Amino acid sequence: MIEVFGDSTRAGEWASARLVVDGERIVEAQVEGLDRQLAGLTLLEAAAVGGEVLAVDALAAALGQVFRAEPSQGRLAVAMSGGVDSAVALLRAGPDAVGVTLRLWLDPNGPDAERACCSSEAVIAARETCHALGRPHVTLDLREEFRRAVVGPFVRGYLRGETPNPCIRCNGSFRFAELLAFARRAGAGRLATGHYARIVEHRGRRLLGRGADPAKDQSYMLARLDPRHLDRLWFPLGEQTKDETRAEAARAGLVAARRAESQEACFLAGDDYRAFLERHGAPLGAGAIADETGRTLGGHDGYWRFTPGQRKGIGVATGTPLYVLRSEPRTNTVVVGPRAALATTRVSARGRLHVPVERAEAKLRYRSPAGVARVEPTPSGFRLELDEPAYGVARGQAAVLYEGDAVVGCGLVTSAADA
Repeated sequence: MIEVFGDSTRAGEWASARLVVDGERIVEAQVEGLDRQLAGLTLLEAAAVGGEVLAVDALAAALGQVFRAEPSQGRLAVAMSGGVDSAVALLRAGPDAVGVTLRLWLDPNGPDAERACCSSEAVIAARETCHALGRPHVTLDLREEFRRAVVGPFVRGYLRGETPNPCIRCNGSFRFAELLAFARRAGAGRLATGHYARIVEHRGRRLLGRGADPAKDQSYMLARLDPRHLDRLWFPLGEQTKDETRAEAARAGLVAARRAESQEACFLAGDDYRAFLERHGAPLGAGAIADETGRTLGGHDGYWRFTPGQRKGIGVATGTPLYVLRSEPRTNTVVVGPRAALATTRVSARGRLHVPVERAEAKLRYRSPAGVARVEPTPSGFRLELDEPAYGVARGQAAVLYEGDAVVGCGLVTSAADA
């Protein structure tokens, strides 16, 4: 038998939960404020018990430490964010589904933490969606693990002069690894999420594919997913639009139908990344803003505040538009120049190709259009020769390769050469 303890605090109030668990069943429980007694229930049954918000939150903190369930044919685990997309994914997953939410680290000094997809408010909203549909919900507290695996590399990348995309790292490795491990513990054959992406058959392999709605396609953010995991994944929203998702949620009477979008880079808690980096170890120190010849044009107080392609906020006026070309941490210098100097036709990336490919569409930044490129495999990833120059390519961003709608390769940009 195992004894576990969980607690929760909110608005100056506190609640606790003490459970004694034998295998997958609760034999003793001390929690006040629940709708029913827990003794004799399985962990799966207990995860569907409602009651006062604080009491249920304390119970969830205890359950998350030991949760497991016997395998059940047809059961799906559903990643719940508290938003409309995951709510509809849960609706599609059927009556034997179990919801799971990862509670991740947020900067406590950020201005808008509660809009993040992993905040305490989002966890409660996700749980309430599950319970309203009669489904169990489990919270996994992974705040410190997330901070080490995602937030730390984000900070260190900027200090190296890169422009890292933390959502790529989170979705491509940390988040899905934890969710798939949970699905196994929950006795679920597959994991469903509310992402707008598809799983496609391409050249004899099962690969990640673009979502049907170009405006919401999230395949770029998911591109580092190992194709070997796709047999255990389901993206039920991949064939529809966001408007169709909201309409479906409204028809089902889900409160989440009216909920606002969550933030990207959730751990920033609504803050600008520069302010976040300043609070978390980025060095302050005067440095030069220089042109490509080395001529000083102005000054700055942190090279990490600038990213390739940036035009606004440079603080230098020369009569012609200037763009950030790169940051040089070793000399604390920001190099600027005309837009033409941003042009890149040769890009190297560290990653992998999922199928042999000689030419592909290459998307080099989340909000940039893809361009056609010749692809050459390398021992650590691939090199690209772009048919047309790309502008503002930055080290640390993802290079995602497509054939049609299929993701055929993904890597992190390590270098970009001038045209």
